[in-house]
Amino acid sequence: MTPAKLPGQCETMIDVRAGVDQVDRELVALLVRRFGYMDAAARIKSDRGAVRDEARKAQVLDNVAREAEASGLDPDRLRAVWNELVEQSIDYESLRWDSLRQ
Repeated sequence: MTPAKLPGQCETMIDVRAGVDQVDRELVALLVRRFGYMDAAARIKSDRGAVRDEARKAQVLDNVAREAEASGLDPDRLRAVWNELVEQSIDYESLRWDSLRQ
């Protein structure tokens, strides 16, 4: 598969869509890896109550907002995206924690 053009090189909507599709594939691969860490957390944590860690969630969201702002993106927009990602991660980890202890 030919690598997609960078955004500044796109000349058609076909170029744009190919780039978006490539980024989506890369994001899915990264999410698979991220959720792998949720598997590890579920295995390591001995208390189910530790699955939801609001202080850690706030830290993750703050880190993302700082990275977004430093990159010229709206930190609130990325904070909202990551809030959903973290909530989905917590739900996933909870299910994995339960399944490991049945």
